[in-house]
Amino acid sequence: MAQIRRASQTSEEKQSSEGELIEAAPLPTPLPKTQLAILLLVQMPEQLTASVIYPFVNQLVRSTGITGGDERKTGYYAGLIESLYYAVEAVTILQWGRVSDRIGRKPVILVGLFGVTLSMVSFGFSNRFWMIILSRCAQGALNGNIGVVKSTMTEIADASNVAQAFAWLPLAWGTGYTLGFLIGGVLSDPAAKWPNTVGHYPLFHQHPYFLPCIVAASVSTFSWLITLVFFKEPMRSTASKSGSVSHSDNTKKSPVRAATIHYKPADTQIDTLPHTLDEAEIASPVSCSLESTRTDFRAILIPGVIIPVLHYGLLCFVDQCMLVLIPLMYSTSRSLGGLGFSSNTIGLVMSVWSMFNGMIQVCMFPRLLRKFGPKRLYIMSFAFFLITFSTFPLIGYMAKRKMEAGMWLIICVQFVAYVVAYIPYSCIILYINNGAPSKDLLGATNGLAQMLGSVMRAVGPTVVSSLFALSLEKNLLGGTAVYWIMCTIVMVILGFSTYLPKTLTWASL
Repeated sequence: MAQIRRASQTSEEKQSSEGELIEAAPLPTPLPKTQLAILLLVQMPEQLTASVIYPFVNQLVRSTGITGGDERKTGYYAGLIESLYYAVEAVTILQWGRVSDRIGRKPVILVGLFGVTLSMVSFGFSNRFWMIILSRCAQGALNGNIGVVKSTMTEIADASNVAQAFAWLPLAWGTGYTLGFLIGGVLSDPAAKWPNTVGHYPLFHQHPYFLPCIVAASVSTFSWLITLVFFKEPMRSTASKSGSVSHSDNTKKSPVRAATIHYKPADTQIDTLPHTLDEAEIASPVSCSLESTRTDFRAILIPGVIIPVLHYGLLCFVDQCMLVLIPLMYSTSRSLGGLGFSSNTIGLVMSVWSMFNGMIQVCMFPRLLRKFGPKRLYIMSFAFFLITFSTFPLIGYMAKRKMEAGMWLIICVQFVAYVVAYIPYSCIILYINNGAPSKDLLGATNGLAQMLGSVMRAVGPTVVSSLFALSLEKNLLGGTAVYWIMCTIVMVILGFSTYLPKTLTWASL
């Protein structure tokens, strides 16, 4: 009988604990859809204005005369244009965030959108190399809204729905890239494409790349108007404004669910554990104490943070090299191992890839993550960069011999492999958040990753475009040395990826 009573008591205790767990896990509060949609609209022009030049940047460089008529030197100058944007952005992005902490998010967002609009118009009118450089630098300096938008999204959400809010960001990025590639490819040099209509206007003869730039600037202007009229400055908590949080014995607790996620090589198990957050913490889930964050910044310099952040930087480097090589190789004449594509064809091809990539990432990543776990998925998908780089020589070989069907088949294989090679971004974001020593240091951890990513994106174009030009000038490995160097770098990074942890325990905000 005593055993029966004890079993009954144990059963009652379990039911009670389960009831407490249900109470501690309320449904997510609804997101402010209008404000979230505006923030996504603000974010989209950043990717659009950054990518709109890729389909025609190599033709633009040649038209300035800076190469002296030597097509092989194009890579040096195109890489500089592409690198300076990210280099300047890396220097200014944190400063824009600090200014927004003082004067508010909305003014900084408006200034950023207005500055991007002016710099894109300036870029469209540029027909000298130094003018192109200045316009691109101005665009990078004024295009720091990505950090401000992330902060604002945190402020309009709470601990129960902040992850849901951030899940929409890739949609804005993908839409921006797709539109940028499409606009840059289709609308470049319109006087030559439509001589009977647009060709009547001298402006488009003198500035053949003004039209895609002004269209991109118009999107930024539209976002500026919507933000000015409809966006509401988020109300930040007193704790956030004062820079500190006061904890007392009478602090009220609000029950919120936290998840411990154990990733295994073959499957993923999610165990739900109760967790309580202070009201002040819910109001500012990413960072409750600016002073504490500054004081404890050295706490993120640990292997659990440094290793995934370094992987993020290396991933940005390799991805940016691929993104630069595609239009550079595709626009190079076939006699030099390229494809001789027009900016129109390049833009269409890259926009199709971007649309396909966005849909696959949203639909397939969760399933693949559950099946393989983050480490195996990261390594397997990153290895597909070997296919993307090694197919360049084969594509050039087929183009030289006018094997059009085979050439397009390999191009399709290359872009499918590039879609798979994009999956590591989602994996490494999990590792970065998992590595943060505490919730209060999530902002600093992600800020470190964002800065390193921008630096590596600045280095990548200069390095790979210079290697491309050098391979052609010196005829290294038949002009294909750059591709095999990139394959070697990918293999080295794959070896370094073995240091990533096999399991993750990540507490949801």
